[in-house]
Amino acid sequence: MGSKWRRVKLSLGLNLCAYLPRTTDGDDDGDYHPLPSSERLSDAALLPPSNWENMVRCRTTTPLPSSHCLRLPKSLSKSSSKSSKQTCSICLMKMKQGDGHAIFTAECSHSFHFHCVASHDNQVCPVCRSKWKEIPIRSPGLDPGGWSRNDALMDVAHRLPVPQRNLNQWHIRGPEPGVFNDDESLDHLPVIAESNNTLDNTSDTTIKIETYPEVSTAPRSHSYDDFTILVHLKAAVMAAIRNPSLSGGQVNLLQSRSPRAPVDLVTVLDISGSMSGTKLALLKRAMGFLIQNLGCNDRLSVIAFSSNARRLFPLRRMSDIGQQQALRAVNSVIANGGTNIAEGLRKGAKVMEDRTEKNPVSSIILLSDGQDTVNGVRPNSSYPNYGSLVPISIRSGDNREFQIPVHTFGFGTDHDASLMHSISEISGGTFSFIETETMIQDALAQCIGGLLSVVVQELQVCVECMDPNLCLSSLKAGSYRSHVSADGKTGLIDVGDLYADEERDFLVSVKVPAESSQCETSLLKVKCVYSDPLTKEMTSTESGVVRIQRPKIAGQEEVSIEVDRQRNRFRAADAMVEARTAAEQGDLAGAVSILENCQRVLSETVSAKSRDRLWVALDAELKEMEERMVSRHVYEVSGRAYILSGLSSHSWQRATTRGDSTDGSSLVQAYQTPSMVEMLTQSQAFLLSSPSTQGLLQSLWSQPKPR
Repeated sequence: MGSKWRRVKLSLGLNLCAYLPRTTDGDDDGDYHPLPSSERLSDAALLPPSNWENMVRCRTTTPLPSSHCLRLPKSLSKSSSKSSKQTCSICLMKMKQGDGHAIFTAECSHSFHFHCVASHDNQVCPVCRSKWKEIPIRSPGLDPGGWSRNDALMDVAHRLPVPQRNLNQWHIRGPEPGVFNDDESLDHLPVIAESNNTLDNTSDTTIKIETYPEVSTAPRSHSYDDFTILVHLKAAVMAAIRNPSLSGGQVNLLQSRSPRAPVDLVTVLDISGSMSGTKLALLKRAMGFLIQNLGCNDRLSVIAFSSNARRLFPLRRMSDIGQQQALRAVNSVIANGGTNIAEGLRKGAKVMEDRTEKNPVSSIILLSDGQDTVNGVRPNSSYPNYGSLVPISIRSGDNREFQIPVHTFGFGTDHDASLMHSISEISGGTFSFIETETMIQDALAQCIGGLLSVVVQELQVCVECMDPNLCLSSLKAGSYRSHVSADGKTGLIDVGDLYADEERDFLVSVKVPAESSQCETSLLKVKCVYSDPLTKEMTSTESGVVRIQRPKIAGQEEVSIEVDRQRNRFRAADAMVEARTAAEQGDLAGAVSILENCQRVLSETVSAKSRDRLWVALDAELKEMEERMVSRHVYEVSGRAYILSGLSSHSWQRATTRGDSTDGSSLVQAYQTPSMVEMLTQSQAFLLSSPSTQGLLQSLWSQPKPR
């Protein structure tokens, strides 16, 4: 079982390997040679690879259960020395005499396209890292016409202004203001989606409410202390836009020009010394993808942190000029220093606090591969004061909804998963575990696919008992703040934002007394109150009254599969919490036993007998967690982060990245929305779109799947 995409990743070693360019000609010692962290990477770091023949080094991460480290075929490895001399190491395209493009040979004897070197803006050879005394100056009329025009990111790079050290550097080297109130004005422009979606107008309401009692009939003489009703909410879908350029008139949700809620987004990027080399290059490429997919009404700010934090780019609209400036700002960073996550997050929150205008949707994205080395945080400790690192302005309070969720991404084997998960939980965001650097772009793509499709804000769910003899016993709402009134007659759940086509499920337990004479019991009704992100108008919608039949005698009735499905989700989440607690205390065997017992309980449920999709996903996920607890080393390297990312996903009912969860063949794909899937598809297409890789990929598809 497996998709072509997964086979490509496995065949190219993208599952647990990273392919790095050669650092010296003819160097065949097989070692990994990282680039000096003090040197800036070229503009090509923002772009998808277009020649994999030049990338033959494989650096394995820590081995995990069922993982493989794969190399390209020997035939490609043998030809790599020759191809490295025929390939421009800046743009990764072929160099041939007589193809209409000048070739520049540096004093270190390495050759490049003339126009690539002219726009390199760096006097360091990207191959051997030697200093150049001279570098050609690009003519204003020079057109890099030899670059591939099939990559959208390459098209953006074509529009980048000529690097000039004395011009337009305010966002990179200029003094940082004390107050970040220099955000670009929104000018009250009409809301136009450059790259996303619109609501399906065939839907009567933005939110659909459905309720399911655990059984529809209960004997009149029976009483229940925790009779369960499922409250199921679903946001409206995005309108399907048929794109004739796609085969078979496939639906493309990302090509609509219809209104959607624009976003204010702050990205907080780790550029500490551990990010040098491939990590930073792939992070820049992922940021390029993100920038390209923001519309002209979306605004972006970029914060970079190492030992200190700095705002690289103010909150600017992503017009053509804004995108170009943002790309240059991202590509200006170098990796060095320590890791001050708290300062980076504080500065990101300050951008949001000080802005003079606000877009309807606001969010912070935090990416790090390390542990906070500046603020005295003990990594992955049992009871650290992580809350002190989160600015007050983005914490959730007792009387406020989540305003600025922080979506955190920890990648590699050394990040502080407990810290990243805590930051996301405190702010109302999600935590994703990026196991290998090659998944950075896909993880970001899934996240922004959701952020660019917000259709509901400030959502509150109110549950009210309809019979004076009934009262609520509990609300199961995951990480969402909930409250039951003192008399037990009403309950409230603060949900916040919903993405298009996103679903939420809450279990309401009710104390139901025996019925003396009535043939029916009215249990409760549900009301949703929310705001439209575009008009800010408050809207409400109600469900019908939930009732059950109360005959004198009733046969045994099977529990509703809808209720059973969500019970399984909460059971699995509870087991993950218990297993993690045991693992942190050093009892890995006990942790595995907890997960195995949960699997056994779930296997006996109605959902399991029906082969329900969520049960299949939960079963696969629990098994994966067990494998990541086979030893203390494996748990420290990946088990903790995998469990915390799973908990984040299930407690918020929102997609996160963990393991291969963004792969089309993965069983662990809960909560992905169509907008997320579409953005993921677009991200993964970059690997397959370059003409220079078509022959290689076709041969890899024809090979049997690696074992």
